[in-house]
Amino acid sequence: MDKKYAASPQPSLPVFAGWLYWREGALPGGPRTVRQPPQIRSLLLKLPLRRCPQVPAESPAVVIPVPPPNPVQVPQVQRPQVQTPQVQTPQAQTPQALVPKSPQPKPLPQTDVQTVQVYWVKDASGKFEGVPTKVAVKQADKPDAALQAAFNSLLAGPKDGTVSSEIPNGTKLRGLSVKNDGVYVDLSAEFTSGGGSNSMTGRLGQVIYTATSLQPNTKVWISVEGKPLELLGGEGLEVAQPSTRQSFDKNFPL
Repeated sequence: MDKKYAASPQPSLPVFAGWLYWREGALPGGPRTVRQPPQIRSLLLKLPLRRCPQVPAESPAVVIPVPPPNPVQVPQVQRPQVQTPQVQTPQAQTPQALVPKSPQPKPLPQTDVQTVQVYWVKDASGKFEGVPTKVAVKQADKPDAALQAAFNSLLAGPKDGTVSSEIPNGTKLRGLSVKNDGVYVDLSAEFTSGGGSNSMTGRLGQVIYTATSLQPNTKVWISVEGKPLELLGGEGLEVAQPSTRQSFDKNFPL
């Protein structure tokens, strides 16, 4: 029994118990002769004897190839390069000496002004001499407006003490128009008051030359209170209608 069941690596409990009792002499023929109670002997004889199942030989291990793990690529984080800003140190500039400038009058834009001439008189050795003065007036589409501005300046009197005007104070411009045949000037009655022949000649020359400042060769018609001026002053200075610069210089040399 020892050889028969010794090959079983895992004997069942009844077989193991029987073998144990046989070994200890509890069963007949055992190595020891020990008297056992009859109850145990009869119980052991009734135990069924079973063979241990034969364990099949170990099957060869099946090796399953496992692919090596793919290496995990850690993305490289690109750190932005911090550029240190270059601080430019301002260069100290040596202040230049301030040169005071004399204030100069700002001229009006050329597109907004127009230059006309106003004529004054000047006493030179007992004779009157005509003195032209440029006056800037606003640009006008029609020559009437420019000549009206010139006559307003003439009748207001000179601002320069070196020249004078023979036109009596209070003389007003009643009307002025520029036509195809010449310039028409209408003055108030104050124009014919007071003064001698030299004064009459001087004021007549002031009106004729100022009226022809835009076109020197144009003709001038002079009226007083709406009537053509034929005689000027108590001495009866004859006035040509129309008058020009050439006719005045010929008839009334200053």
